[in-house]
Amino acid sequence: MADLQAIVDEIHDKLTPRLGEGKVADYIPQLAHVDPKKFGMAIIDVDGKVFKAGDCDEPFSIQSVSKVFTLTLALGKHGETTWNRVGREPSGSAFNSIVQLEHEEGKPRNPFINAGAIAVSDLVLAGHTPREAIGEIVRFVRYLADDDSIAIDPEVAKSEQATGFRNFALANFMRSFGKLDHPVEHVLGVYFHHCALAMTCTQLAKSALFLAASGRNPLTGHTVVSKQRARRINALMLTCGHYDGSGDFAYRVGLPGKSGVGGGIMAVAPGKASVAVWSPGLNHNGNSLLGSLALEMLATRTGWSVFGQ
Repeated sequence: MADLQAIVDEIHDKLTPRLGEGKVADYIPQLAHVDPKKFGMAIIDVDGKVFKAGDCDEPFSIQSVSKVFTLTLALGKHGETTWNRVGREPSGSAFNSIVQLEHEEGKPRNPFINAGAIAVSDLVLAGHTPREAIGEIVRFVRYLADDDSIAIDPEVAKSEQATGFRNFALANFMRSFGKLDHPVEHVLGVYFHHCALAMTCTQLAKSALFLAASGRNPLTGHTVVSKQRARRINALMLTCGHYDGSGDFAYRVGLPGKSGVGGGIMAVAPGKASVAVWSPGLNHNGNSLLGSLALEMLATRTGWSVFGQ
C-alpha cells in the first residue's frame, strides 16, 4: 500500500496555492456565505486507517452526495421495483433540466439528477410522514458513519425551500405524469432536508466505506447491502455521479463518486478505501474544481482505478 498520508499531504500542499478557485453555489443563499478557500480531504482504508489533511473535520453541506444514501434506502425498501420510477442512464443534461423530463414523460434519467432524487425521496416517503422519512435518512447516515452527531443544517434547508423554484417545477411536472405518489410539498420537504445534511470529510468517508467493502462496514462489521447491490450503486456513481461531467470524471479519475454543489465529493476505490474531499469552488458542471483535481492526483499516485492500474 502506498504511503497514503504522504500522498494526502502532498495533494494538500500542491493545491493550497489554488484555494479559492471556482465559483461557490450562490443560487442557494446559505451556500453563498461559505469561505471559498476551504479544502479538506479524508481517506479511510478497508482496515479502518484514516489519512486526512486540511479542513477535513469541518462540517459542510453535502447536498447531492446525500442522493447515494437515499437511493440505498429506497432500494432497501422497494428493491428492483425502484427502477420502474427512475432510470439508470447518464443524463447528458444539466442536473436540474426539465426538457429531458418532458421528453421522457416524467421518468427521470437516473437517481442522481434532481428529478431522479425527487422520485427517490417519494419512494423513501412511502408509509411515512415527511418528518419520519427525514428522521429515517438521518438515522441511516449516522449508522453508516457510526456517528450520532451528524445533523441537518436547518438554515440551509430553509434556504433551499425558499429558492427551489426549479425543483418545485420538476416535482409538479412529475406529479402531472403520475410519477409521484405523495404531495409535492411533502416530497420536496424530504428532498430539501436530506440535501441539507452537514458532514465532515471524515464522516463522509466513513459513511461510504460499505461501498468500498462489498456492502459491509468493516469498522462495525454490519452488512449494509448485498455485495451485488454495492457493486450496482458504485456503477451508477461512476456513470451518473457528476451530472454531465460524469464521463470526464471517469476518464480522469476512474473511480465511482458522487459530487454535491456544496463542494463535496465522495469517492470509492472498491476493495481499498473510501475518500471524501471538500472545496466549495465549483467548475462549470457544478462539481468541486479542486476536489476533482485532488481525486485525479490521488488516482494517479495510487494507481487506484476501476479500469486497472
